Amino acid sequence: MPTPESHRTSRTSMTTFLAQLTDLHIREPGRLTYRRIDTAQYLERTVQSVLALPQRPHAVVITGDLTDFGRPAEYTHLRSLLAPLGTLPVYLLPGNHDDRDALRAAFPEHAWLRSEGFIQYAVDIGALRLIALDTVVPGHSEGALCEERLQWLELQMAASEGRPVVIAMHHPPFETLIGHMDKIGLPQGAQALEELVRRHPNVQRVICGHLHRSIQVAFGGTVAMTSPAPAHQVCLDLAPDAASAWTLEPPGFMLHALPPGGRLVSHAVASGRFDGPHPFWDAQGRLID
Repeated sequence: MPTPESHRTSRTSMTTFLAQLTDLHIREPGRLTYRRIDTAQYLERTVQSVLALPQRPHAVVITGDLTDFGRPAEYTHLRSLLAPLGTLPVYLLPGNHDDRDALRAAFPEHAWLRSEGFIQYAVDIGALRLIALDTVVPGHSEGALCEERLQWLELQMAASEGRPVVIAMHHPPFETLIGHMDKIGLPQGAQALEELVRRHPNVQRVICGHLHRSIQVAFGGTVAMTSPAPAHQVCLDLAPDAASAWTLEPPGFMLHALPPGGRLVSHAVASGRFDGPHPFWDAQGRLID
């Protein structure tokens, strides 16, 4: 007879795990972001944290700002930093710091990047369908979802036929109350996206980057959220005139998990090595005093 423990193990083995990284801001080897942050070293730690997860993700998605200036040498460096992930599928999205052509040139084997135009694609990851949206407006910090991009998404949602969907994009389609970031958010297409999501209840989550913080909001009948970054975070100051600034708060990433027949659960994960794990209970099953 199956035991409760075997049932839990079986359910975990059938759960789809998707790790989300974002806002890597990788520079050329030896260069510091903002002349102060070794983003490469932080990414190395985060990659090791992903590999150390008790449950190996089925894939990793990186939701934009892969590099700091979109230069070919930065993408070459990024490629080497992601190499320890080995055979783990990695799906890339551009952010406002990226260059589509340089990104494509650095990862030619990633056929889903397409040869031209927007970098948008749909891939199946376990029980999930990941739909990646390109919100980049070249030369601008703010993003946009034009009619062409939204029509493409509508076609992808129709093709999903009710399969659980995660939509990934760089710019969040919601107000965060961090004023200087909201000024470079998604002024075009956010409302249309929310209406589209509301028409498709199989959208389990809208996952974004750009904010360098973990933020969640109700959106179109589901949850839209941003992820912490592997290196620097945007300062949490909700005054409308707060300065644009970063901080070295603890870095992190997200782990999204879809159990069989269940709803998507999203966990914020701190990057790095920490003391533990340690038991709550002793060998006799008593709470340790």
